[in-house]
Amino acid sequence: MSFTDWLKSRERKARKAADKRAVPDGIWSKCAVCGHIIFQKEILSNYHVCPECGHHFALAPYERISMLLDDGSFTAIDEDLWAQDPLEFDGRKPYRQSLNNAIETTGHREAVLTGFGLIDGRRVAFGVMEFAFIAGSMGSVVGEKITRLFEAATAQGTPVITVAASGGARMQEGMLSLMQMAKTAAAVERHNRAGLLYVSILTNPTSGGVLASFATLADVIIAEPKAFVGFAGPRVIEQTLSETLPKGFQTSESMLEHGMIDMIIPRPELKAKTARILASLAYRERSVG
Repeated sequence: MSFTDWLKSRERKARKAADKRAVPDGIWSKCAVCGHIIFQKEILSNYHVCPECGHHFALAPYERISMLLDDGSFTAIDEDLWAQDPLEFDGRKPYRQSLNNAIETTGHREAVLTGFGLIDGRRVAFGVMEFAFIAGSMGSVVGEKITRLFEAATAQGTPVITVAASGGARMQEGMLSLMQMAKTAAAVERHNRAGLLYVSILTNPTSGGVLASFATLADVIIAEPKAFVGFAGPRVIEQTLSETLPKGFQTSESMLEHGMIDMIIPRPELKAKTARILASLAYRERSVG
């Protein structure tokens, strides 16, 4: 079983364990963790966080943008980049069909949206991933867009903020996908050598090649509560090590305890605390005319 399949299986089991009552679309929502039935307006006013158990619902890129960036300040870049099918991959589903389905479902051309915006008036380069686009996997275009974002930020003297949500590398592109780890890491390093700030926000889930490259190379690494954060799925690790993993392994809380991330910030507090980090640490930002 692939890691993406494991994630989907995990979500299905969580839904089955919750209350099975039908929920009218657009009026009520049901928490996939505790099964609590929530009035949709209450979810929206609570930053898409379950008021009963604190579960953070998944967000689309523009929902993230509206929560983190100043209203109307975001300008997207590199929107004309489309993924190709260099290997003519044909597994259980042809890669081209997966791409077309993802574009139709999400309304985005790829699994990451990049651009520039403001946080409390401070200009930032911003990249946010879309897990609903082939599990937020990093193929050639995702790697290229992240790299271009860092290169533009380096040239303009701008801090970078990324929001990761990914199942890992996009293996339908084979080695071309794996190469994106090195390419994005090199772009982050050049940005760092310019003395510029990089803040990475890890959401549920962040794993595989994204976690092993640009998502954990930041100056400040933040995670949302109870997010899955790990390179490989627990089943793969248990089979490899022939050991049972401890409870809570590969969660934000475990990563914080073991020094892998810097802080856990609940979503309602995320913008204010990110703005404070920018104000405190982005002291070498150059003005942009």
